[in-house]
Amino acid sequence: MSVNVRIPSPLKQLTNNQPTVVAEGTDVESLLEDLERKFPGVKDRLCDGTGALRPSVLLYVNNEDIRFLNGSKTKLKDGDEVAIIPSVAGG
Repeated sequence: MSVNVRIPSPLKQLTNNQPTVVAEGTDVESLLEDLERKFPGVKDRLCDGTGALRPSVLLYVNNEDIRFLNGSKTKLKDGDEVAIIPSVAGG
């Protein structure tokens, strides 16, 4: 499945400054693996040592938070849009 992935500014240096990239995957987990193959270092920035998404990273599939879908097992279909959103903290 070919999916459009919106890349946040902090990760653009890993994607040659591309704001959107195309990756393949049948679910979010396999999409992250494909992103890592194409853009080494991306998965380390998004996932912890166990492979789980870091709490400071949110992923949306077609504007729906995967935490309220099926997490990393959320299914993808051709043409879906995935947005990577880093949490912003401040005070």
